[in-house]
Amino acid sequence: MTREKAPRAPTIREVAKLANVSTGTVSRVVNDAADVKPAVRKAVEEAIAELGYVPNAAAKSMRMGRTRTVGCILREINIAQLGGFVSTAQNVLNEAGYALLISNSEGRREREIKLLRSFSSGQVDGVLMGPYTPIEGEMEEILRDLPVPLVMIDRDQPSWCDAVYVDHEGGTRLATSHLLGLGHRRIALLTGPMGLHPAVSRVRGFERAHAERGIAPLPDLIVSGSFLRDHAYRATSALLGLSQRPTAIIAGGIDMLSGVLRAIRTHGLAIPADISVVASGRSDLSDLHQPPIAVVGWEQSEVGATAASLLLDHIVRGSRDEPRRVLIPTTFDPQASCAPPRGPGAGEDP
Repeated sequence: MTREKAPRAPTIREVAKLANVSTGTVSRVVNDAADVKPAVRKAVEEAIAELGYVPNAAAKSMRMGRTRTVGCILREINIAQLGGFVSTAQNVLNEAGYALLISNSEGRREREIKLLRSFSSGQVDGVLMGPYTPIEGEMEEILRDLPVPLVMIDRDQPSWCDAVYVDHEGGTRLATSHLLGLGHRRIALLTGPMGLHPAVSRVRGFERAHAERGIAPLPDLIVSGSFLRDHAYRATSALLGLSQRPTAIIAGGIDMLSGVLRAIRTHGLAIPADISVVASGRSDLSDLHQPPIAVVGWEQSEVGATAASLLLDHIVRGSRDEPRRVLIPTTFDPQASCAPPRGPGAGEDP
């Protein structure tokens, strides 16, 4: 005797397709969210009725705020400078009765997408994320479809969601201006992918400092592409191998300093006698190095507390008409790692 197969249950994607909306919108209708337009709600409810769609009760229950968990996706969870962000965000969430679930994306697009889809299944009530993947195409579509609130960490895109990001432009401008004032003209800037806020804003600050002094930056000394320490090592090694090497380097990423210092040591150069160095983000390495490394700094704890507070407010109060954007200020702390250059690459202000 053959057993008949049970009819396949319709999916949320099929409902979304029939109603001509995103899956996130269907989820908000199912969860009776208040921010859905009447006409959209009617279209979704009619599609649900036509297809006979039955929401998963367990998932619905979790999406309605009963998981008491917030997901956080970071590129590398072992970066020491992120400790202040994580501990402060966790404290704010714990005081409100929420746990923080941290996931490591390793900076890989496919892993970021996999984690977001996992969180979309109802495991969390909100998401904190600093993606390494540019926000476009499939990534932006997935973010729009998230059925829970989202706060971006140190990213100014997408423009439609809440975000907490750092004024890297201001800090890099101060550091570059300091080096130019010391007489440096061959200043290198190493930073990450140009599709991401930290890299774009650092380059902007670097160029602005040059423009303010009427000095043209050297494009060949602006190296973007990755925030990884190994990339910093390779890029610094290549720069130091030039016939006219830079007289100063700005490590434009919180995990790049160790790679820069390793390359300088490999080439047998001394700081600051042969080359000046500026780091991004204070760390034990920048403080304990001899001489101490000049730093473009900001409070990671302020980033964590602000992001967690924004997310909790969104979870409790619902979405707002306009996204909230918070810019965290930076400072520049000059140290003995910066000194006037010797030989080629030195100059005076015009």
